[in-house]
Amino acid sequence: MEILFTPFVLKDLEFKNRIVMPPLASFLIEDDGTVTQKAVEHYRLRAAGGCAMVIIEACAISPEGVVSHHQARIDLDRHVKELAKLATVIGEQGCIPAVQLHHGGRQTSSRIIGRKPLAPSPLPCPTIRGEVEPLTVEMIHELVKKFGDAAERAVEAGFKLIEIHGAHGYLVNQFLSRFSNIREDEYGGNIQGRTRFAREIVTEIRNRVGPDFPLSFKISAQEFVPNGLTVEESTEILKILIDAGVDIVQVSAGNDATPEWICQPMFMEKACLADSAGRIRQAISVPVMAVGRINDPVVAEEVLAKGKADLVCIGRGLLADYELPRKAQEGRLDEIRNCIACNTCMESIFRKGRVECLVNPALGREKEMQITPASQPKRIMVVGGGPGGLNFAWVAASRGHDVHLYEKQPQLGGQLLLGSVTGYKKEILSLIKFQKTQVQKHGVICHLDTEVTPQLIQQEAPDVVVLATGSVPIMPQIEGIDSPIVIPFDKVLAKEIEAGQRTIVVGGGATGSEVALHLAEHECSVTVVELMSKIGASLESITRKVLLQRLASKGVELMTRTETKRITERGALLRNSEKGEFFLEADLVVIAIGTRPDNTLYEQVKSMGFEVFRIGDCLEPRSAKAAIFEAAVLARRV
Repeated sequence: MEILFTPFVLKDLEFKNRIVMPPLASFLIEDDGTVTQKAVEHYRLRAAGGCAMVIIEACAISPEGVVSHHQARIDLDRHVKELAKLATVIGEQGCIPAVQLHHGGRQTSSRIIGRKPLAPSPLPCPTIRGEVEPLTVEMIHELVKKFGDAAERAVEAGFKLIEIHGAHGYLVNQFLSRFSNIREDEYGGNIQGRTRFAREIVTEIRNRVGPDFPLSFKISAQEFVPNGLTVEESTEILKILIDAGVDIVQVSAGNDATPEWICQPMFMEKACLADSAGRIRQAISVPVMAVGRINDPVVAEEVLAKGKADLVCIGRGLLADYELPRKAQEGRLDEIRNCIACNTCMESIFRKGRVECLVNPALGREKEMQITPASQPKRIMVVGGGPGGLNFAWVAASRGHDVHLYEKQPQLGGQLLLGSVTGYKKEILSLIKFQKTQVQKHGVICHLDTEVTPQLIQQEAPDVVVLATGSVPIMPQIEGIDSPIVIPFDKVLAKEIEAGQRTIVVGGGATGSEVALHLAEHECSVTVVELMSKIGASLESITRKVLLQRLASKGVELMTRTETKRITERGALLRNSEKGEFFLEADLVVIAIGTRPDNTLYEQVKSMGFEVFRIGDCLEPRSAKAAIFEAAVLARRV
């Protein structure tokens, strides 16, 4: 890490290394802008983990610019005291506290702000839709002033750098892009007109904070939509803004129509936006921050070494493991809990109203999920070496318990091993690696290739038994299910794929659609048959969007509202409302309709009088996130 941990200077700011945490919504802020203790702890830990600067989540400069009820606020003087809690706690960890100023523009809804969203032009947000109110010149001037007011509050609160959010399709970006700006006055048209709003904001803030205060501008260098920004156009925009007073640039991508470029899923390559940052860096006169799937210190070092950026932004990587910078600097790379780009954090925010992480169950709950020594160490037997069993084992052992883990397979990982087979999910292996490292570090005794029986439990006589035996595929009651061409999804993932096979995948949920892509990538002809109306319904929305695009590009046929009536040695008889009954020939029929708990041991162990717990799929088939979270909670209280 020759470059990653070298200092960097921006005006009077001294960065101890090149790692920056970019703004990420935490949903730990109250709807009136009150900063909760959970939010304070969240930012304290990220700052304490060793990064050089933390830019707190986007702060709304005006009430109608809010995009969620949990967004941070900086539109009133009373918010200064609240935000100062974050600036202070970040600074106390030897980290630079920074803040991002934001207005959602058309990318919010009347349900949240109680009025029509504001926009440069009468064009609604492509995903939220609904009427918008085009801004008059007088209203634009008022917003410029509000950005200035917010900047003064930011300085008063103790932040040392201010970033203007000009990316991701929010208001400033909306003015910059012909995708959203069709104005014909001085704030539209050519690049000078479309940049005018941003330039006036920069000038206003510069006048308020003085010549020496560092200003950053975040831009979507590419929007990947018709008439959207390109690297070339963004470079010209940035040159104008640098002349107005911008000191450093954060290069991102995407807008609300292309969210996969904002919060990139597993499909995207690591550092997928670094080339754009590098091209811009070569063309402008100020430093550049790169962002976008830089979740690994080795990748971060490579971005810097190739001259693509001066600083690297690690966002989700610090949600997964706030100690990533320190561990990397100390050479403890195998102890880093890497982000796997599953986008659980995004999904949980919008579906549950709180931030969660698959690999880090304590995210957003850091105080209540601290690991403390056990008051009475026990001998614990864990049955199953999948994600739940592994997580329970190492956390319990770290508390002082004597933990023995039993796995009937010759290696640890459970369903995660199968989950990592498909090409785009290889990074799941990093989670297995982390769990195995922790198990070894904390002295868990592992018994591989060992089938646990009631007799073995009786012989070992543990104080506590934890069953994490997972689940097994459901084989439906379909005529011909015993046909030699039928195979459950776990078996198809566990074997080498024969190219060219005509394949039917019965079940179009998360597993079925992922298996279908895996088969298609091995040159099989694939048809997905799903009884419901939607393919991949349970998948996180961004991941689902990209997965469906990949399936289409590979020629996978998707049949929804279709029932599998009978399977023969030549294929399957199907039925849907449009075609009625029809026969589809196939060489292979893969069953992927779900799983059922593998809990055969539970009642036996319970009847033997042992204290016994179930976690993960053996209790109820769910996600790896649920298994890891349950394991984490149980291991902290047993």
